[in-house]
Amino acid sequence: MNFWKPIVSTLALSMVVAVPLMAQPGGSAPAPAAKPAAKPAPRVSPGEVTSTVIDGNRVTLVYSRPYTKDPKTGAARKIWGGLVPYDQVWRVGANEATLLITQQPIEIGGATVPAGAYSLFMLPVENGTSKLIVNKQIGQWGSQYDEKQDLARVDLKQAATPESVDQFTMGVAKEASGGGVLTLAWENLQFSVPYTVKK
Repeated sequence: MNFWKPIVSTLALSMVVAVPLMAQPGGSAPAPAAKPAAKPAPRVSPGEVTSTVIDGNRVTLVYSRPYTKDPKTGAARKIWGGLVPYDQVWRVGANEATLLITQQPIEIGGATVPAGAYSLFMLPVENGTSKLIVNKQIGQWGSQYDEKQDLARVDLKQAATPESVDQFTMGVAKEASGGGVLTLAWENLQFSVPYTVKK
């Protein structure tokens, strides 16, 4: 019995110390528990990730998808030559700069893009050839563009879409003839450029 006495005494003492302060005479209530953080509101232009494996190489796009309709009023907006002005560098989507990630070097529109991550921008041209811009700076908000960081500017092929595209859409699909094609479509226009894995 003498063996257990110090152990029992120690346990009893620890229980007294553990009693909440508010239960002691003159004690005060503990601070209220922090409220759980509220869920962030969904983005007006939701994010999207799309990727394709071609010749053992995965190419991935990380971008945001704005809508043709004004998010505040619901009114239809003119995209090309309106919301997206001609002859000015456009962020390609919304929110953070669009990312192009390739595991191996690729050749896109005649330009070599080493393995890594890059930001994409576009220079839309009304009466001429629009350009896709591959930029070495990443992680910035999409409207922050530094021309000095350009890796390449490549020509985009333009075509009318079969039907109106309400939400901005990009892709890196595999072509039946080999290689792939990077596309971006919105409203009534689609732009594309072929790419292949650099051998």
